[in-house]
Amino acid sequence: MSKAPQFGLNVPQSEAVMYLDGPCLVLAGAGSGKTRVITQKIAHLIEDRGYDPRTIAALTFTNKAALEMQERIAKLLKQPRQAKQLTVSTFHSLGVKILRQEANGVGLKDRFSIMDADDCGSLIQDMAISTDKQLIRRIQTDISLWKNGLVEPATALFNAKDEDEAQSARIYASYVATLSAYQAVDFDDLIRLPVELFRNNEPIRDKWQRRLRYLLMDEYQDTNTCQYELVKLLVTGVGKKPMFTAVGDDDQAIYAWRGASVENLKTLQTDFPDLQVIKLEQNYRSTTRILQAANAVIGNNPKLFDKKLWSEHGLGEPIKVLGMANDDQEAEQIAIMISADHFDRKNKWSDYAILYRGNHQARVIEQCLRKERIPYSISGGQSFFDKAEIKDIISYLRLLANTDDDPAFIRAVTTPRRGVGQSTLEALGTFSGQWQCSLFEAVFKGGIEGKLNDRQLLPLREFCNFINNLETRASRPGPSGSGDNAAQVLDDLLEAINYESYLYDMFDERAAQSKWQNVLEFTNWLKDRGRGGKERDGDEKNVLELTQMVALMSMLEGQDEEPDAVRMSTLHASKGLEYPHVFLVGVEEGILPHKGDPDAPAETIGARVQEERRLMYVGITRAQRTLHLTWCKKRKRGGEQVHCDPSRFIKEMELDVGTAAPMESEVISPKERLARMKELLATPKT
Repeated sequence: MSKAPQFGLNVPQSEAVMYLDGPCLVLAGAGSGKTRVITQKIAHLIEDRGYDPRTIAALTFTNKAALEMQERIAKLLKQPRQAKQLTVSTFHSLGVKILRQEANGVGLKDRFSIMDADDCGSLIQDMAISTDKQLIRRIQTDISLWKNGLVEPATALFNAKDEDEAQSARIYASYVATLSAYQAVDFDDLIRLPVELFRNNEPIRDKWQRRLRYLLMDEYQDTNTCQYELVKLLVTGVGKKPMFTAVGDDDQAIYAWRGASVENLKTLQTDFPDLQVIKLEQNYRSTTRILQAANAVIGNNPKLFDKKLWSEHGLGEPIKVLGMANDDQEAEQIAIMISADHFDRKNKWSDYAILYRGNHQARVIEQCLRKERIPYSISGGQSFFDKAEIKDIISYLRLLANTDDDPAFIRAVTTPRRGVGQSTLEALGTFSGQWQCSLFEAVFKGGIEGKLNDRQLLPLREFCNFINNLETRASRPGPSGSGDNAAQVLDDLLEAINYESYLYDMFDERAAQSKWQNVLEFTNWLKDRGRGGKERDGDEKNVLELTQMVALMSMLEGQDEEPDAVRMSTLHASKGLEYPHVFLVGVEEGILPHKGDPDAPAETIGARVQEERRLMYVGITRAQRTLHLTWCKKRKRGGEQVHCDPSRFIKEMELDVGTAAPMESEVISPKERLARMKELLATPKT
């Protein structure tokens, strides 16, 4: 056997890279170098084993992770261009690739549409005949979990435990039929439909198995039933040796609420009896004290695979546990501690992270950071481009740029309402599927009169003519040429669709005003760029050029360089990241572990606490050098002060005696507190 492709791997890492005799599971503890193993293994497959890079697929859960992985592989290869030939993508991107090539096999037209969660929510809202956002979200979640669990609508209805589930199941059946009629798919279909295709069509499955000879999967503990089934279908066949490497950590499985099943790690051993299991236990991130606390906490969970993280980074500073009088004091203390530590250590602001269980905890902390003039950024917050009112306007702009954009057509033609209902769109979708054309094109196609009556067809044609007329104006150059400028076209669009009135009809005055201000901010921003105000070249742009710019910006949003700012994040959004100094806040019973349904069966409560414990483990293992935990004696909930108890997880950390700071029973002055915090944070200079 040839040597490992690169030096510097430890023994288990090297073993994981070199093993190619069959299926392999790499149990990679937090900070144990799993990405390095995946990238080195791909390099080994290409450089030493002669694999064609086009036959290797590496699957991740985020586009950012896929991009970073591809860049790292390129640096390892003698011919970096080969990295571009690999399939390094999310599960969903692979699903899109399969469906684009095999659309006919699942009854879709070649240019089928992918509906986003917002558009799907609107569909469900129409079917539920309700504007109750909580109800819509519940039904949408039920449908998503059923799809990810490969549960058909009829089975979902048969197994419904109560009327709520039965309602979701009935809407699920209508929802599936409507998407099919629209010739559209949702996010969950991107994996569900390839699974159906491979189950029912052996020649196509065989073709993809030959195309992808080796599969690598990251974060395997986060896969759901559907994703696991797709992997099985890609790697198993008659007379075929399953060739894959799954990398995961059962201690970091924190997504059961969205259908992920940590049991998939266990099932691998059953489905692949010759599975080679390799453990990565050396941590390259954290100090020994931090790892001891993490090991102690997770040791209270039943283990699928036993492992203990260790490090060569030395003992490190003691973990501090700070009891606070209330959440206002907690926020103030954290801001002052970070400010004092930043001053004392001369660190960058981005060396600090504040992690919390739920977004609702962030507001009071934000206020205190602003007061102390500490720059911060928030992970997982809603993007400006994701606001419903901005997406409404963008759907019109997308349609101006490309009338074949079916999701944009569906959103624009129904927002604001103009007499085009669901049954009309279903009939139009079926017709466009038969002719393999876009919904827009189908409106003017011969034969449509036989499918839709005048009352249905006239509003559609009126809308399409409006778009065509606007498109003619939108594609002209600005005033320096012969046509209309972008500002005028945008103003005329908003006026023609009467969008401001629509907002005030749909929402209460305060919400409508806020949404209309967002629209004006967006259109003014566009107009400024249309005039060349913020462009380097100063060139004027027409509406179509602006639309292309917006599409690119919304896709690339969040890929800019990280600012030098304290990172605020939920624990879920922090997975995979690391920071020198971590503040884990609100470590209380009812928050972490999160308070679930107290009347749930004991088994359900037990499983929930185990998942919350894994979340605590994830939080602890984000820290490289120092870790502070805070909890409050009282916390504001629903406008009143509620008594709180420290989380059971603090006791489970088995911290050194004297590590936890005493409870502060009364509020002290900022000056006294700053002095106390500086004293607390003072470290002996070496």
